[in-house]
Amino acid sequence: MHYSQAPLPFTGQKRNFLKFFQQVLKENISNQGQGWTIIDAFGGSGLLAHTAKQTLPEARVIFNDFDGYTERLAHIDDTNRLRELIFNRLNDLNVPKNQGLIPQEKAEIEVIIHDFGGYKDVISLGSWLLFSGRQVNQLSDLFNQNWYRKIRETPYPSAVGYLDDVEIVRRNAHELLPDFVDSPRVLLVLDPPYVCTEQGSYRQDDYFGMVQFLRLMSVVRPPFVFFSSTRSEFLAYLDFVIETKQAGWERFVDYRKISIHTSLNKQSRYEDNLVFKFE
Repeated sequence: MHYSQAPLPFTGQKRNFLKFFQQVLKENISNQGQGWTIIDAFGGSGLLAHTAKQTLPEARVIFNDFDGYTERLAHIDDTNRLRELIFNRLNDLNVPKNQGLIPQEKAEIEVIIHDFGGYKDVISLGSWLLFSGRQVNQLSDLFNQNWYRKIRETPYPSAVGYLDDVEIVRRNAHELLPDFVDSPRVLLVLDPPYVCTEQGSYRQDDYFGMVQFLRLMSVVRPPFVFFSSTRSEFLAYLDFVIETKQAGWERFVDYRKISIHTSLNKQSRYEDNLVFKFE
């Protein structure tokens, strides 16, 4: 089964880029990926790894689950049970959609969460109760925010088959990539956190700064697919490296890009980019 979005919420899952990502894979890798390895090095929701395996089924696809998304998938039934409890109580309280919760209403939902005996998916909870664009990764952070009725109307679908035949590892990308970068038939799929922006949707929200970015760029070589945004100045960085012939500049000459305009909310609009080079 092909998923057009990740089964559970994850900010920055690149669902709007999937058709372009598939197009790039099909145009540059033949024989359904036979003999190729594709590494989703900053795996996030696993949607890129899933799409790569569906598009090139003969390729070896590796999903680096650094943010623990597979743990969330394993408890999707608990997440659906908790969603139903909160949804029904909000209905009983007659809280309108997108309406902020008053203290008494919030207190009742807090009790439901505290008393729930199953797995508590903080990212999903945040998507149900926080204003658009806000992200937390700890329950304590969630309870300190203002809450709104943003909860989805239906249960999450089953994740059966989502990561079938995908290899799952959990390593820092800086440790993982050196094992593969010397092979010409390894495609690096890179969707790191954006430098100098909030990284609250990532489990370790301070793990990817400027030094980590430069360390990553020192090993990137074709073929690669790199996702970025005008919020991170990645294209300006590439152009600077090429223009001034910084060390390794040849690896990025004649890169190509696909751009789309997107937004987190009505106040936050920007350009997302898929940057790639195969030769």
